[in-house]
Amino acid sequence: MAMDLSIIIVSWNTRELLDRCLSALHLELNALASAGATARSTSVITRDAGLSFEVFVIDNNSQDGSADMVASKHAWVRLIRNQENLGFARANNQALRQVGGDFVLLLNPDTEVQKDAIGNLMAFLRNHPQCGVVAPQLLNSDGTIQRSCRAFPTFIGMLYELIGLSRLFAGSNAGSRFRAYKMLDWNHDDERQVDQPMGACLMTRRQVLDKVGLLDEGYFMLFEEVDWCYRVKQTGYEIWFTDKARVLHHHGQSIKQVKVRMILSSHRGMYRFWYKHYRGNRWYMDGIAFGGLMLLAYLRILAHLARRLLGSAKQA
Repeated sequence: MAMDLSIIIVSWNTRELLDRCLSALHLELNALASAGATARSTSVITRDAGLSFEVFVIDNNSQDGSADMVASKHAWVRLIRNQENLGFARANNQALRQVGGDFVLLLNPDTEVQKDAIGNLMAFLRNHPQCGVVAPQLLNSDGTIQRSCRAFPTFIGMLYELIGLSRLFAGSNAGSRFRAYKMLDWNHDDERQVDQPMGACLMTRRQVLDKVGLLDEGYFMLFEEVDWCYRVKQTGYEIWFTDKARVLHHHGQSIKQVKVRMILSSHRGMYRFWYKHYRGNRWYMDGIAFGGLMLLAYLRILAHLARRLLGSAKQA
């Protein structure tokens, strides 16, 4: 069924946040569709003028009742219940293969769209035909701006980040190159072209998906949106950030439940990106890159566990 907008949310054990996300989304969609909007069992919200939406929630085998909550409180959503955690890329692709919208929005369950955010993102894509992906300004839970865009990772840039040089030189003009990866010298308060916005909220066109393809399912969690944005730019489209659309983002609520696994997943994803897009003919450089990234991953895990132990000791 052809329609204007398809929205995809992948959820894993974020029941309360997902409930808030869908409630905010429903209010925004109803506002867009005007006072005459109706939510039908087909999960499409329509108005007489023909503006239409569909919303998918893919539940990755949550154990906190997330899927049952969606089924009981948000019956207007198309719910897909997975019997195992398929990861972010595979779960998104389940819905991406079914979408009928001219525009497609990938949205995290730990977000709350603010007034006019969706309409402004759609308007931006309509007004910028060369734009393949647009991202909103993300806000932290306290309403402050979240620095959500990054440059594409290079080996040296990631090395600066992983060994802490970006934080060490945070207030130094001489350290601007160390802060380039996370774009820390930009306040995220204007419109500009970027490399890779955070995957918490990304809107694209159906024709871009048809040309670029789905998310790479070789990534389990983290770096799949980096890979996809890289492919979007390689195809010739622009990627934009706009401060005219705002979305509240309670950052990392799924990730923090399995911090150690996510550190490993992040570093493996980083290496997959390196190997897929940057590797040369020198096999030993690939080995050094992988070994170095995994060593840093285990050092980060040790630091994380040490902080937890110290925290537990202080509470005892």
